[in-house]
Amino acid sequence: MKYFLFICIFFALLFSCSNADDSSSLADNTSMTGDDSVGSSSTFEPCENGMAGEYPCNGYDLLGRISLEDFGSVAGNDIWGWTDSTTGKEYALMGLDDGTAFIDISDTENLIYLGKLPTATTSSSWRDVKVYQDFAYIVAEANNHGVQVFDLKKLRNASAVPTVFSAENRYTAIGNAHNIVINEETGFAYPVGTDRNDEFNGGVHFLDLQNPALPVAAGGWGVNGYCHDAQVINYTGPDTNYSGAELFVGANESQVVIVDISQKDTPVTIASLVYPFIGYTHQGWFTEDQRYFILGDELDEVNSGFRSRTLIFDMTDLDNPILHDTYLGPTSAIDHNGYVVGEEFFLANYTAGVRVLDISGIADKSISEIGFFDTFPANDNTQFDGVWSVYPFFESGKIIVSDINRGLFVIQKSQ
Repeated sequence: MKYFLFICIFFALLFSCSNADDSSSLADNTSMTGDDSVGSSSTFEPCENGMAGEYPCNGYDLLGRISLEDFGSVAGNDIWGWTDSTTGKEYALMGLDDGTAFIDISDTENLIYLGKLPTATTSSSWRDVKVYQDFAYIVAEANNHGVQVFDLKKLRNASAVPTVFSAENRYTAIGNAHNIVINEETGFAYPVGTDRNDEFNGGVHFLDLQNPALPVAAGGWGVNGYCHDAQVINYTGPDTNYSGAELFVGANESQVVIVDISQKDTPVTIASLVYPFIGYTHQGWFTEDQRYFILGDELDEVNSGFRSRTLIFDMTDLDNPILHDTYLGPTSAIDHNGYVVGEEFFLANYTAGVRVLDISGIADKSISEIGFFDTFPANDNTQFDGVWSVYPFFESGKIIVSDINRGLFVIQKSQ
């Protein structure tokens, strides 16, 4: 609890908040400025001799960038992506203190800032967005914010950019939420990090997205306490006792929890696990074979003086997971969100930027850094600046990065 408050106090001092009207009162396609030049940006810089322009790099080029000033915002936070299955265009969905920005990144010579969905209530340093089908679902650590539901198909026809968008719907049975997780295979959304005194103790709420525009409450789980972040999967891993189960793996501040949520009315905790020098259990992601779970602790660098520490758990036996290995990065920067694509792990590492790890040898405890792009060139100190998150899932190979201080970056592996 005290570590959570520490982070809250830090960001409260770092970022100022301002009130915003509910997005439902705003009309679609209303120009924010009328100046189309604000809506586009291109800043290609190849990674040469360890630098892409002013940014330290190894093996990754800068394709483009849009600043916080262009967004008209104070600070950046989380990020996700959407590929329009009809047009093939790729979009960045970036959380900001005062709303969510939508950027067409299809043509990296002309990144187009399409506009912003303002926050539902007040500004917040914490905002998260995920996608199901052609809808975005947005939560924030703002009082009574709920879940904004935004039809991404509207981005196809945005003309007077940047536009002030409005939500299609807003689910209000929850207030604030730290994060939202979606299992696209089952069509359920899972807000986490809600009020600690709510029905599920700040754990996880289940939302049925059978009608994507109208989320419906379907229960929840709070036995394991407050949940900061999670991954939800349909399990196909090595433990045959749980084949086909829908599993919720939560980062619950001081532990990792594994819960079988296949039956929404009767979830069952499978296991909870701890590890040495817990600071704040933050976020994790499975390897693609679902054998290993790669976890980041947000405060172990702060409290224990580690270099960026990544913990790897062997989940071969889900009833008895074990700590398999620990990777220490080259800097003292704090690790944040991390995601797996094939045999690579993309780590948002705050002041050290995005670090790319080769995990092909994970079974043999052989993990190594093979590339990076540092959006915060000032230093690699143990502080809450720089990269908040990274989205590495576009088929094109483009990678979008949200930086707290500098906005959106689009990078790609050097050819």
